[in-house]
Amino acid sequence: MTDETIRPRAGARRADVRRTTRETDVRVVLDLDGTGEARIATGVGFYDHLLTSLAHHALFDLEIGASGDLHVDEHHTVEDVALTLGAAFRRALGDAAGIARFGEARVPMDEALAEAVVDCAGRPYTVLALAFRGERVGALPTQLIPHALESFAREAGVTLHLHAEGANDHHVAEATFKALARALRRAVADDPRRVGVASTKGSLGGRSTDTTLAAPDDEDAAVADVGTADVAAPRAGGAHKESPEP
Repeated sequence: MTDETIRPRAGARRADVRRTTRETDVRVVLDLDGTGEARIATGVGFYDHLLTSLAHHALFDLEIGASGDLHVDEHHTVEDVALTLGAAFRRALGDAAGIARFGEARVPMDEALAEAVVDCAGRPYTVLALAFRGERVGALPTQLIPHALESFAREAGVTLHLHAEGANDHHVAEATFKALARALRRAVADDPRRVGVASTKGSLGGRSTDTTLAAPDDEDAAVADVGTADVAAPRAGGAHKESPEP
């Protein structure tokens, strides 16, 4: 698929989601049909850098504000930002009618090379092979990068395959987020020949506009579309729930 075939949706696809727990307070405002503008403040500098790159190359307008227990470590903040971003993505995409559904991209950054393949079908699944050599890039532990991607995919309802390797961990991480951005941009773009959803079943499994989030590490959490009542988020018990095959 060339850039010329990537057409943004004419109608608004925007979500404003807030997630509050005893550990973090996260708000995400996402417009899938933006220009790549980003305002990111998570308290973890390199994470901000990666999310800014994601927005820029996906052409999403993205605003993220997060406060968390960084005095403990970065885990809760990184995870909860990813969960909230995934919920906002799912909310903004709605029933996914008329989109391409699938997207893929390969992105180099000097010696590093990343490949992303996504399916926005409502079936959360991740296959990751990210070759990091060190424990941190800046303030971001490298082990939290795959965890953030898994958290995003679960709440977004996206099947995500990501592979990246290189000698420099900064390059590997940045190429990964750029490849993901380009793949998502293609997947959510309009297919001008498509009427309805891209599924022989007539619907994409698990697709809805509900924004309830799982809270795997929290005893209690609340999530809401800003301006609506809070919704209690159920605790995830670790079981994997398969969505209907689209």
